[in-house]
Amino acid sequence: MGKNELSKVDKTLLLLLQKDCTISLQELAEAVNLTTTPCWKRLKRLEEEGVIEKKVALLNPEKLGLSFNAFVLIKTSNHSQEWYNKFVDTVSDFPEVMEFYRMAGEYDYMIKVLAEDMKSFDGFYKKLVNSVDGISNVTSTFAMEPLKYTTELPL
Repeated sequence: MGKNELSKVDKTLLLLLQKDCTISLQELAEAVNLTTTPCWKRLKRLEEEGVIEKKVALLNPEKLGLSFNAFVLIKTSNHSQEWYNKFVDTVSDFPEVMEFYRMAGEYDYMIKVLAEDMKSFDGFYKKLVNSVDGISNVTSTFAMEPLKYTTELPL
């Protein structure tokens, strides 16, 4: 289902849920001028179609001592399927990895890492480079200050 296939009511429901998924069914229904049963049915359909993947609590990383954001750019000379599968599985298992992308351009992969501090990032870095053979270049950059962070998709 594409963005343009969603009705105005669906988009409004999704926008409201992205801001606060604890909003009651009654409040959601009122916001889109529906009764609770048709509103619930729309939400159920959006879940079944995979538009709503899951409902989560967003935690404040700084309150949990996790304020060191790093972006790790990786080049490799090995592009075999076997290497790729091992690399993806290995990197995905690191709890510090918040986001992980295969890239086009100068670098092959980009990883967003969240750690306590430089020392804990260094521990992550050492584990990473010693976990997979075939990494030819690793460059890390560090965020000084987050300027925008959102989980709300532009509908």
